[in-house]
Amino acid sequence: MTHVQTLQARFDAQRRAFAAEPWPDLALRRDRLARLATMTRRHRDEISRAIASDFGYRAEAESRLAEVATVLQAIRHARRHLRRWMRPRRAAVPWRLKPGRARIHRQPLGVVGIIAPFNYPWNLAMLPAVDALAAGNRVLIKPSEHTPVTSALMARLAERYFSAEELCVVEGGIGVAKAFAALPFDHLLFTGGGRIGREVAKAAAANLTPVTLELGGKTPAIVADDADLTRAAERIAFGKWLNAGQTCIAPDHVLVESARLPALVEALKAAVAEFYPKGCASADYSAVVGERQQSRLVAMLEEARDHGCRVIELGERQELPDGGVKLPPVLVVDPNEGLAIMREEIFGPWLPIVGVRDFDAALAHVNAGPRPLALYAFTDDAERRRQVLETTHSGGVVFNDTLWHSAVPALPFGGVGESGMGAYQGEAGFRRFSHERSVFIQASRNAVSLLNPPYRRWLLKLLGL
Repeated sequence: MTHVQTLQARFDAQRRAFAAEPWPDLALRRDRLARLATMTRRHRDEISRAIASDFGYRAEAESRLAEVATVLQAIRHARRHLRRWMRPRRAAVPWRLKPGRARIHRQPLGVVGIIAPFNYPWNLAMLPAVDALAAGNRVLIKPSEHTPVTSALMARLAERYFSAEELCVVEGGIGVAKAFAALPFDHLLFTGGGRIGREVAKAAAANLTPVTLELGGKTPAIVADDADLTRAAERIAFGKWLNAGQTCIAPDHVLVESARLPALVEALKAAVAEFYPKGCASADYSAVVGERQQSRLVAMLEEARDHGCRVIELGERQELPDGGVKLPPVLVVDPNEGLAIMREEIFGPWLPIVGVRDFDAALAHVNAGPRPLALYAFTDDAERRRQVLETTHSGGVVFNDTLWHSAVPALPFGGVGESGMGAYQGEAGFRRFSHERSVFIQASRNAVSLLNPPYRRWLLKLLGL
């Protein structure tokens, strides 16, 4: 069979399996999550090696932290709270309908599709799978063709720990991805760029398949005038250069008062020197995936140079023996808004630093652009935090740090506007992959028959109708 035929056969098998068992009980759901945890924990070294192979080089500590630990934490959280999430919820009943009762039952949707990206190939495939399995669904995963070694490992391990009717990984290129998005899933989650996200949404719309889109965007970091620059630079550096900037919620650019910009540049230089003392040769600094991504980033930086931007390289490019490339951390000072580095999501180790008049000007800059997946603000001032929360929009907000909101299982993770639609993780993910079914139970003795025709005008008036 062709890849597309195999995909269709596996989808059909999951549909049949769900029809035969539409309500997995608590024990079975916990068992599936436990197997997913065992698969991740037991093979974490293989997972790290596979990702390193696909990247050309990936710091092992980053793979353990961002790929393995986050998935295991999400599974622990789901298993601990699953009984409560599954329990029917009472709903208030208007007095006119009492003694009838109302409840909300969270029902599994059926077959959930997950299209995962290359930047965190294990994490961004398995985290939504945790939520989908917890909600009682069958799961079909299409990992990125740009990480073939990790995708092949994921497919092999899934076959070992799950039946194909429970959780299945389908490898393949763009043709398989297009066929995958066109299947009539009960829910489809896509993580990636906005252009492809629009195509996925169009394909899903043909089947009226509900979608969750995690699309990234240009995540800003605002450094207020009361912020400690050393602390802010350290946290921005961590969030920016983790995975060489290939993180959808990495700080994309920094907004700081023009008078403090030179001091922030020096603080960022110091933070990078402390984190990566050997520059790109440091064992904890990762490579950029693929020639296309590398070429895009180089062209973006060259355009900034050609337009007279001050470019500060904090290391030297390193060519790796197996063909991979490490691109150094680079600061770009006050780039023009029309440049690609300010128009497009960078998704790499370049960091523009933009001088603004004041905090209000920084907020205006944020609001003038598309709504980001995350927003970082460094300030201890309660009034400024209120301004951030009440006058801006973003998928998530972090004060005085970066990235860590995504590591809190109880917080929904998702975008808004150009950065995506819908959220998952924890209970939000359980609800995302469930149908909240309305249930009304009529009492044996009730008064609703009084509302049958012919209508009694006096009664309607008495009831305020």
